[in-house]
Amino acid sequence: MSNKEKTQVEDIDRSLYDFRFEDGDSYKVSEGLTRDIVMQISREKDDPDWMREFRLKSLELYNKISVPKWGPSIDGLDMDNIVTYVRPNTERMHTSWEDVPDDIKTTFDRLGIPEAERKSLAGVGAQYDSEVVYHNVREEVAAQGVVYTDIESALHGEYADMIREHFMKLVPPTDHKFAALHGAVWSGGSFVYVPKGVHLDIPLQSYFRLNAKGAGQFEHTLIIVEEDAYLHFIEGCSAPKYNVANLHAGCVELFIGDRATLRYSTIENWSKNMYNLNTKRALVGEDAKIEWVSGSFGSHVSYLYPMSVLNGRGARSEFTGVTFAGEGQDLDTGTKVVHNAPDTSSYVNTRSISKSGGINTFRSAVVIGANAHGAKSAVSCESLMVDDISRSDTIPAMDVRCADADVGHEAKIGRISDDTVFYLMSRGLSEEDAKALIVRGFADNVSKELPLEYAVEMNNLISLEMKGSIG
Repeated sequence: MSNKEKTQVEDIDRSLYDFRFEDGDSYKVSEGLTRDIVMQISREKDDPDWMREFRLKSLELYNKISVPKWGPSIDGLDMDNIVTYVRPNTERMHTSWEDVPDDIKTTFDRLGIPEAERKSLAGVGAQYDSEVVYHNVREEVAAQGVVYTDIESALHGEYADMIREHFMKLVPPTDHKFAALHGAVWSGGSFVYVPKGVHLDIPLQSYFRLNAKGAGQFEHTLIIVEEDAYLHFIEGCSAPKYNVANLHAGCVELFIGDRATLRYSTIENWSKNMYNLNTKRALVGEDAKIEWVSGSFGSHVSYLYPMSVLNGRGARSEFTGVTFAGEGQDLDTGTKVVHNAPDTSSYVNTRSISKSGGINTFRSAVVIGANAHGAKSAVSCESLMVDDISRSDTIPAMDVRCADADVGHEAKIGRISDDTVFYLMSRGLSEEDAKALIVRGFADNVSKELPLEYAVEMNNLISLEMKGSIG
């Protein structure tokens, strides 16, 4: 097979994510970011007064805060060319899949969302560009008092006070420039409330699809899991590829009550013209637990560091992640954990894979506060480079202010062994398949943590990334 044929195969295979519809939106704001545009979005959303003021204050902060200098370059991102709000061609959110407009429905059908809902999910939310277009939750789940809806419905309904109490309290607009941007132009996203003692055996899922060219997506996810409850929440995201920059600057805030557990799983396959500047943070109570499972395969540039704030005695955090950087990708990912209470623990286990000149940077920050007596933290990160033109870096930071804490870090960086590839080829595999097999094995610990459908998707993504990379 020639290299040209391999490239054609890759392009055909990736059509699962790269298909798109012509711009059929019914409404969009002008490019750029001004006070008038923020007010326009606020009017579209029928914001309460406090939210409109919040947006305007966030815009002021955005204009004052500098772009970070320590990570990958985002010089190719020009906010003057980004459309911050695109309303798809539907008048409202739907609770019946059959009522969703055909082009939007076809998009999510191709991505397997309705099928996943029927097979294994307790509830599904689907966002298309700037709006949630579909939301549904099983009757037996709602009967337990679980609330799963779009955040804007919650903001305008009986949960308005709960939204106001929690919205951007974990991730304030002062946090960094793109948190301020989010506060100004956020739109869409999910709200989940799991009452005390409720244990959901099957997951909830939100899927975010950005179809519009040169646009941004700024969804806000707010999850509150009360004492002694359990939730597994899955998010997926993708976009077709364009020749102009797109932007994702969402925000995830997770509040986990005493003795509760939240597992938050993500498979991210943004297109390679995407700047992914997302912020995720969890506040964890006494003897409670946050489990992050993260697969990052897309975007041109990523800044992504889910953060756990362990505020209660015995609070725990586990982070399991895999990042795959191919040609033209500079992915700066990792995690941060803050131990604020005694007997807290955290474990970080990551894999990063680089090929065809892709750049992976792993950053971890572990902070052990003065009151975190008996805290334990272990960080393990391994990096695999498929060729000699790719790059991988590990940048750990540890700030320990308590004498009886136990903190450790382990890092390994290596390349695929020619001997291993030769052995697999001697057993009948092509060079391409041999390398893909090695990479899948390297990432195996992450795929085991994902729900079955997403483990399959992750392995498929790795296989697609390896196509055409040989020779």
